[in-house]
Parts: sequence; structure tokens; C-alpha cells
Amino acid sequence: MKLETLAIHGGNIITDNLKPVIQPITLSTTFSHQENSPVYSRASNPNRDALEKLLARLENGDEAAAFSSGNAAGMAVFQALPKGSHIIAPDDMYHGLRYQLQEIFKDQFSVSFVDLTQPENLESLVLPNTKLLWIETPSNPLLKISDIKVLSAIAKKHGIRVACDNTFATPVFQNPLELGADLVMHSSTKYLGGHSDILGGALITKTNDDFWKRIRLIQTTGGAVPAPFDCYYLVRSIKTLPYRMAGHQNNALELAHYLNSSEKVEKVYYPGLKNHTGHAIATKQMSGFGGMLSFLIQGGAEEADTMIKKLHYFSNATSLGGVESLIERRAASEGPDSTTPANLIRVSVGLENVEDLKQDLEQALK
Repeated sequence: MKLETLAIHGGNIITDNLKPVIQPITLSTTFSHQENSPVYSRASNPNRDALEKLLARLENGDEAAAFSSGNAAGMAVFQALPKGSHIIAPDDMYHGLRYQLQEIFKDQFSVSFVDLTQPENLESLVLPNTKLLWIETPSNPLLKISDIKVLSAIAKKHGIRVACDNTFATPVFQNPLELGADLVMHSSTKYLGGHSDILGGALITKTNDDFWKRIRLIQTTGGAVPAPFDCYYLVRSIKTLPYRMAGHQNNALELAHYLNSSEKVEKVYYPGLKNHTGHAIATKQMSGFGGMLSFLIQGGAEEADTMIKKLHYFSNATSLGGVESLIERRAASEGPDSTTPANLIRVSVGLENVEDLKQDLEQALK
């Protein structure tokens, strides 16, 4: 099946004798003991099974594991590592997972944060106990592009496992497992859900190895699993994912060009722009550039906040990937320890008419 067909038909597991076209929601927490039947919903549920099967196929992986949030999915990878491991992660790693490493796991792991857009930085950081390379591309919020294939090759030479956060790109535009990664992570709250009303996360593995079995153990024993309702609505949302992503990208590219030409804007970060430092690599490893962009407004935090307050069609809110456009001054959301420039504005470009979005930005920038 091609991607659009898979998104629609790949998440249906029909067990009902009435043969409904759409798989119903199974709310039962427990099941009668019989062969090949689920036992308890924390370990297995028909709606979660359908979602995991669909995600694995979309990312061309062996298996997938769904979690109650993106942070829970990322945490499961860290929990599966042996104590005393060394981790290499990007210097602009999503702040929620970065905070986990710095606070929750600070006594268990050592971490080196580095600019992974320069692969030569990786080799010098490898230690005998380095167990994980974490890649995030495009990154949040600077839209940095890292070469998954090159970084994975270096990591494999040293026996290091590679995990890639693919939230911004989605499997529509990028498949890290095909580029050398061992694991893919998604915050399914974002584009997979696509309507700002589902919290979830997911991991997809290239092979069902011992490390993956440990992640499965953490998932089912730890219990940070999504509810049947969430799984049902994620499967439903993914049916439109390829078409939504095409719209997000088209609007984002047009807004990026518009902002790039504005005298009120200092710099635009969007990998679809030819002047973006990662444009060549993005063109090589992605089939599209996504719906996220960031820009530096002329001035500082006050000018950024003032501009955002004037907008009508962009909601000043955290998160991304919904059909509605969201905007925020990112440093304000990340907190006092943020290294993001105070005048950086992150935009999740929605599916509104792009002319309305451009006019809204124009009046706010004035």
C-alpha cells in the first residue's frame, strides 16, 4: 500500500461479528481467559494494538509501542539503558526530554549535549560507556537539520544505539529507520493527532531485539499507556495525516518566504528555504519540509510579545501540529533556564487559508 492508503486502512482490526467498517472502541479493562485474547488492558487492548500496528507500518519498523505522552515514550528509552550509561544528545534537544536527563536521570547517566549538525563533533565525544545517540531533526525550536545517515554510521561503528525524534517531520516526510536509526520517537500529541485534543507518544523499533523487549516491559509494567479512546482517535486522525501534512507544508513554505522578505524580521528558520544551513541535507533525507518554522523578530522579548498579542488567527499557545495555527515566544515557555533567543517566535502553521495568515502577520508586524 502507498502511504495514503496505508494511513486509511492500516489501523483497522475488526473482531466484531457485525463487521463494522471502522474498528469500535473496546473499553473493557479485562478480558475472559481464552487463546490469543488480551488479558488486561494495561498490557494489551484492541485499539492500542491497531494503533501500534499502524505506526510500525508507517515508519517501516518491526514493532511500535504507544505511550500516554511523548515524554513517557522518551523516558522509556532512557529507563531501558543500563545505569552509568553515557548519552550523546543535541544541544537544542526538546526541553522536556532534556529536563528529564538533567533532573530525573542526573544520578544515573552522564550526558553530552552537542551540535549534531556537525557530525565531526560526535566522534570526539564517544566514551567506552556511550550507549545512546539521540537525534532530533528538524529540531525544536531552531529547526536544525542533522544528517541521520552519517550520524548513524558513526554511532554504529562504536556499537551505539541511535534513537531519532521524528515528531516535526512525521513518517510522511522522513523515515529515520531507513536512514540507519534503531528507534523512532513521536509525540503523537502533535501531527499524528493533528487536532490538539489527544495526548500521546510512541516508539517504533527497527528490530525486535532485547533492548526493545525491555522497552515493552517498561511500557506494560510501568503502565504509562494511552486509553482506548486516545488510541481510537489517533487511528482516526492518522487517516488524514498525509493530506494534512501537505497542507501544513505548503502554508509554512509560503509564510517562510513572506517572513524572509519582511524588514521587521531578523532571521527565519525553515529548512525549505534555500538559505537555511540545513537545506541540502533536508532535501536529501526528507520528502517535505514540514509545517514548523521559527523567526527572530527585530527587537527583543517585548517586541515579540506585543506582536503576538495583535494576532487574530494564531493562538498564543504551546504545542504544535494542530489544524489551527499556534504561535509562542518560545523562551517564555521553556522557562528561566532556556537558551533560546528571547526574540525567537515559534510558529506551528495550521491549515487556514494562507492569505488570511499572511494578512494577519502583516498587520501584527506593523
